[in-house]
Amino acid sequence: MTVVETHGVAPIPVSDQSSRPFDLFRLAFGGANTFATIILGTLPIAYGLGFAAAAAATVIGVVLGALILSPMALFGPRTRTNNAVSSGAHFGVVGRALGSLLSLLTAVTFFSISVWVSGDAIVGAAHRLGLPGGDSLRAVSYGVIAVAVFVVCVYGYQFMLLINKIAVVAGSALMLLGFVAYGGAFDPSFAGSGDHILGGFWPTWVLAVLTVMANPVSFGGFLGDWSRYIPATTSTRRQLAAPFLAQLCTLLPFGFGLFTATLVADPNRYVSGLAAVSPFWYALPLLLVALVGGLSTGTTALYGTGLDFSSLVPRLNRVQGTVVVGFLALTLVFVGTFLFDFVETINAFAILIVLLTSPWMVIMMAGYVFRRGHYLVEDLQVFNEGRRGGAYWFRSGINWRAMTAWLLSALAALLFANTPLLVGPLGDLAAGIDISLPVALLTAAIAYPAALFLFPEPRSVFGPQGPRLVPAREETESVPVPTTEDAPTTAAH
Repeated sequence: MTVVETHGVAPIPVSDQSSRPFDLFRLAFGGANTFATIILGTLPIAYGLGFAAAAAATVIGVVLGALILSPMALFGPRTRTNNAVSSGAHFGVVGRALGSLLSLLTAVTFFSISVWVSGDAIVGAAHRLGLPGGDSLRAVSYGVIAVAVFVVCVYGYQFMLLINKIAVVAGSALMLLGFVAYGGAFDPSFAGSGDHILGGFWPTWVLAVLTVMANPVSFGGFLGDWSRYIPATTSTRRQLAAPFLAQLCTLLPFGFGLFTATLVADPNRYVSGLAAVSPFWYALPLLLVALVGGLSTGTTALYGTGLDFSSLVPRLNRVQGTVVVGFLALTLVFVGTFLFDFVETINAFAILIVLLTSPWMVIMMAGYVFRRGHYLVEDLQVFNEGRRGGAYWFRSGINWRAMTAWLLSALAALLFANTPLLVGPLGDLAAGIDISLPVALLTAAIAYPAALFLFPEPRSVFGPQGPRLVPAREETESVPVPTTEDAPTTAAH
């Protein structure tokens, strides 16, 4: 498990597909059972909601996000590569760069959150223990967490799995202990500040739901990084259940954040406030929660993007791509912390991730249904290998059916958005309630099938049974892949 992983985005050998859905559960839960999720859990209270309303928004946000996320585990076992590369079957082998960019946005955001909040929690716990600190300790904390994340990601999947076996149990136990530590001061009738961030209760409540949804949706681009190690013969039900149950379990860290946010004087300064109200005996466990959590979220975010970045820049292997992306994200953390106040910007990115990634996921899922889960493994690798052609070349490597549907969905989301930092021209259309997500999802669910009916895809992209629910046309748009330098094209499932 301490051998550096050599697999990049090329199809992993079938013989290496030895993981179980339970391993996917551990990675998905371990990556979210962290201080970054705790911070997201505090935001409904920071928005001005009372405990009951915030708890309802949290549960609904987690469940809706988990339902959107779960089908993204189905691609990896069949394509034996990550989800960004798998998306080339629907967006084209060049158009799949969209998935890579969305994954990069997600990874930088959540890696930054994990290092930032975990470092600040370490500083707060150290102060509670009476130890000296300040900006120097904060900088050292950021560096220690980042280096630990780099090491785990460089070693790769098996080492990540080992770390998460420990992190899931340790992080959960420490948080459960926290409910005991703070339980005496908790008031379930907490009414909130009443100063709703969007001016009214329902607009603010919907914003809270969207904020919580950012956590499960953020895993959409990364599930394939781990599910590709699961055999394609594994039942679909088990593949869907693993990420769904993992996200339901994140109600633990969400609940911890929600529970403790009612206790601090200023929820907008949660980390320092939590350290101040922490019992002395819980200061050390709080420090461990920060360390374990920062490591779990950081590795989850960085591993997948390093893997994918190396495919976009062929000169870099997986390890080099991981280091480059990690260094850029760490630079953002230091610059944002010591030169700017980037907390609100990070929160805005979380909402943006939901609005831009969710319709991309809907198009992927619909494509999976229309294709009956049939994928041509070698043809997905055309762009990564510097070639042209194949079943997924479409027009210059882009499938404009899927790309147009996503563009329309993203535009609709931005037009209807109503957040503290992002208000679209139609943001007030529903009495100030943010309806951008349902509009984006509905647009994607209508526009993509409509495009397939108006401009049917070539039959070569479908399996022997042909398309499901949509038509196909006999002639092909693809350019034959040169047979002199490439292996024969084979189906994954």
